[in-house]
Amino acid sequence: MRNGMIFRGNSDYSCNVAADMPDPLLEQTILLIDPEIEYLDWATKHLQAKGLQILRSDTADKALKILKKTRVDLLISSLELQPFDGMELLSRVMAECPGTLVILVGGFPTTGQIIEATQRGAHDVLRKESLPFELRPVVENALITCEDRRSADTSVTVGPQNDGRVKMIGISRALQDVFKIVGRVARTDAPVMISGESGTGKELIAKAIHEYSPRRNKELIPINCGAIPENLLESELFGHEKGSFTGAIARRAGRFEQADGGTLFFDEIGDMPLSIQVKLLRVLQDGTYSRVGSNETCNSDVRIVTASHKDLAAEVAAGRFREDLYYRLNVVEVKIPPLRQRIEDIPLLAEFFVKRISNKSGMARVKLSQEAITTLQSHTWPGNVRELENTIARACALANSPILLAADIPFAVAPVNRGGLNEALEKILLHAPSSDAIPWIISQIAQRAVELADNDLKQAAAQLGMKMDELKKHLNS
Repeated sequence: MRNGMIFRGNSDYSCNVAADMPDPLLEQTILLIDPEIEYLDWATKHLQAKGLQILRSDTADKALKILKKTRVDLLISSLELQPFDGMELLSRVMAECPGTLVILVGGFPTTGQIIEATQRGAHDVLRKESLPFELRPVVENALITCEDRRSADTSVTVGPQNDGRVKMIGISRALQDVFKIVGRVARTDAPVMISGESGTGKELIAKAIHEYSPRRNKELIPINCGAIPENLLESELFGHEKGSFTGAIARRAGRFEQADGGTLFFDEIGDMPLSIQVKLLRVLQDGTYSRVGSNETCNSDVRIVTASHKDLAAEVAAGRFREDLYYRLNVVEVKIPPLRQRIEDIPLLAEFFVKRISNKSGMARVKLSQEAITTLQSHTWPGNVRELENTIARACALANSPILLAADIPFAVAPVNRGGLNEALEKILLHAPSSDAIPWIISQIAQRAVELADNDLKQAAAQLGMKMDELKKHLNS
């Protein structure tokens, strides 16, 4: 083991200091790279441990010179570097030192940066502000991985670069973990099962998997299994021949044929009838299918991504979903956390929706007060991000001033209960297809409120948190 060097103001040095990190860290080396000397000082002190050597550099090119001379187990680099950035450094490290694990650190790494970094081979991506809580445990786990890798003499595989355009908003650790899984699985053809409550963004994750994959130049075709009648779903998936059933006036290509070389996204796969599940299983097993009314065998080169808000394991136990199909589809599972478990994302999402709604509708831009944000973060969000979007849209539509206060948030005056008026209104809000439907939604809300209040306009207005003239306006719209 190399002896520690004394720090003399230079940014490149190493140290060995006794501490209490676990034995797997013995005889291992970390390289820290960041332009800020104060950060390097803090990180060195934070990570110091018995038998652990810490090297430092303030530029990417100096770091590469260190890597050429010294075996480094773990590299922890800022995304913002000179003369080239951390993403480029990651690619060079993966090419030249594939045995080195890399953790990237950024102020607010974007969705694209997290996914791309994961695809290029990054072990993890962290936010700088979370380092006091996350850096040490992440490094401990990474160095254990390094030890296991060294023993097995394995190496990192570099993933393809991409130019995906899917953008998900969130700085929470839970959501960033989802981005990292997407980055790893996107470069493969493994079936992916996306699970999560309604409104969490399962289709957006499916789009990200496709757009960051080698299949991104082909089509991604979504299919809502619960929205197509059983007698039409087989034809929708596999196509049909002319005359194969009443109304089949011409030969039609199915979704498997249309998505050849691309991706099929089965939304709400738990609603797929058992009779169709059998046929889907055949495609997954041998890559072949037949059009309805035909004996011709067609080949399928399609990546399968599925999603469901149901607990499919419970559906299997209840006999409503085939066990063999479940295991075929659930090769990689991506679990999207509900919004209530990542409340730190709510301010960013709310601001995004305010801006988008204002730009799309042409209405004056409103701002969210801190009081309004606190109120948003205190809600449980049973409808998740979709409910938040529609709540913000409604608040913008009803705003009387350029500043949204807590009282302007729909549930701030009338907290949701699970019966009567608010249950009916909540269903309308949660299942609105988009913010474009908000004017109609508000009209329906107003009418339903008056109906459930026995035509008492004052009571209905109070339940909705509206003024009387506002309620009358929406009743007449």
